Amino acid sequence: MRAFLFALLFAAVNAAAQPYPAKPVRLLVADAAGGAPDQLARILAQKMSEGFGQQVIVDNRPGAGGAIGADLAAKSPPDGYTLLLSTTAIWALLPSLRKDLPYDAARDFVPISRVATTSNVLVVNASLPAKSVAELVQLAKSRPGAINYASAGVGTPAHLAGEMLNLLAGIKMTHIPYKGAAPGLLDVIAGNAQLIITSPIAAGAHMNAGRVRALATTGAERNPSLPDLPPIADTVPGYEITQSWGIVAPAATPQPVVRRLNDEVIRVLNVADVKERVLKMGAVPAAGSPQAFEAFMARERSRLAEVIAKSGIVLTD
Repeated sequence: MRAFLFALLFAAVNAAAQPYPAKPVRLLVADAAGGAPDQLARILAQKMSEGFGQQVIVDNRPGAGGAIGADLAAKSPPDGYTLLLSTTAIWALLPSLRKDLPYDAARDFVPISRVATTSNVLVVNASLPAKSVAELVQLAKSRPGAINYASAGVGTPAHLAGEMLNLLAGIKMTHIPYKGAAPGLLDVIAGNAQLIITSPIAAGAHMNAGRVRALATTGAERNPSLPDLPPIADTVPGYEITQSWGIVAPAATPQPVVRRLNDEVIRVLNVADVKERVLKMGAVPAAGSPQAFEAFMARERSRLAEVIAKSGIVLTD
């Protein structure tokens, strides 16, 4: 019995002494398969698995605009074996749009690194008789409530983007939320919704195949990946909303693990073929320090809270 107990103790000590990671890592994605977060996560997971010598497994947990996946990550053990691909919705929008969030965006996570950033793209059903933002606004004004816009869920950037367009353009479109951008895009293609404002990562393949028509982007300036598309702000002054993604871990994750993860994310995003794949999706790699990512999230939270308050946007879905 003494020898058995000694063997158990030795095994426990040996496991604790193993360098991180000593087992597979789960990367939670609070979005459906096929959406922008999912695509980015799978690129990261593949290369991180190679660097770690351990599998990084993507686990999709869509719903509630990202709150379901974020809550699961926040309540996971802070050991570095559960990570979250966080989004603008999770760290900046939902904290202002919902008072009943099951997680605290600032306190429940430790930042690892920003991953990528982009201005979104407004795409419409290919048969919709609108080939510019001006024509879309005119069409929406002539048919109040008849134009449906899809989103990746209540409280997501696509939702805020649609409501911002309603407010600033003086139109009334109807919001249809989905569990992720991918199913929303499919309904735009099918004509059940007329448009969606989403990331070029999610919409790019459908744009290239002609299944949807791109009208404009959502940044203050043209998206370098989509130089032929004008910003919505050229037609609707003051319109601006961008989207970013990053890796976070549960609060209290040990700093040596945070540093190891940060090093790996930076390494992966500097791999030439990864850079190329991200740029082709319409996004720009944006890896950096945990401190820089934390400051970025705080600024976005403050900026978008002000936009939401001034716009009078509330969640009624």
